[in-house]
Amino acid sequence: MDKYLLQTTGEYVKESASWAWLKYFTDARIALGRTGCSLLTKDYLDFSMAHAKAKDAIQTPFDREGLSLRLQELGLESLCVESAAHDRTTFLARPDLGRHLDEASQARLTEMNYPGTDILIVIGDGLSSKAVHKQAIPLIRQFLPYLKELKLHIGPIVLASQCRVALGDDIAERMHCKLVVMMIGERPGLSSPDSLGVYITYQPYWGRLESERNCISNIRPEGLSYERAAFKLAWLIDAAFYQQVTGTQLKDLSEDPAQHQRISPINHADFI
Repeated sequence: MDKYLLQTTGEYVKESASWAWLKYFTDARIALGRTGCSLLTKDYLDFSMAHAKAKDAIQTPFDREGLSLRLQELGLESLCVESAAHDRTTFLARPDLGRHLDEASQARLTEMNYPGTDILIVIGDGLSSKAVHKQAIPLIRQFLPYLKELKLHIGPIVLASQCRVALGDDIAERMHCKLVVMMIGERPGLSSPDSLGVYITYQPYWGRLESERNCISNIRPEGLSYERAAFKLAWLIDAAFYQQVTGTQLKDLSEDPAQHQRISPINHADFI
């Protein structure tokens, strides 16, 4: 059965009912209208706006001071480090430099002589500081009760600028931490410029392979909720310490209640 939709251009466009139904469940650009061989003006403008938001997400400066103040409200200390990519242009052109600390940060962490802890959380701007600004604190707020339940201790939250995922290994190795959680802005999509990714690495050290991490992605209200992401993160951490491994050898079974050992979702209603 077909129906006709009134576009903002004033045109009526025939659309399959099955496509219209599917559009309620995805932000993907499906069932776009057309006039001749071209997109409708509204669809073209929507695409242009999404592209602009993605570019803004990449170029927005990392507000570490604001994050530090919000972490203080949660009773968490923080410290700042920088990668070897000292500006945004270099960061985008040289991913390798974003995986290493600069010399000043190396010296600062060495001078700290931090004794180590169970878990180190690193918050990095990555490719979308907007994602970090919006999603990191709500996620940490949901995660802290699980951390208390697991009786695991965290060190100061490290705020890393011009940061790639592997920078967490460099930081955690110098701070002698058993497991690192990297919260980082994901590459902006044209429907998700503010998506947060989380990477978990057991026994981190410089040179860890990407296959030796677990990843939780698309954390945002329109994607994976803070509640689900926090439990998934806690479950993976608990399993990582039990199995002493992360990555391809650690399978995410957090959605299976039979696999819930020391912890279970705090609010079961969020998982129904």
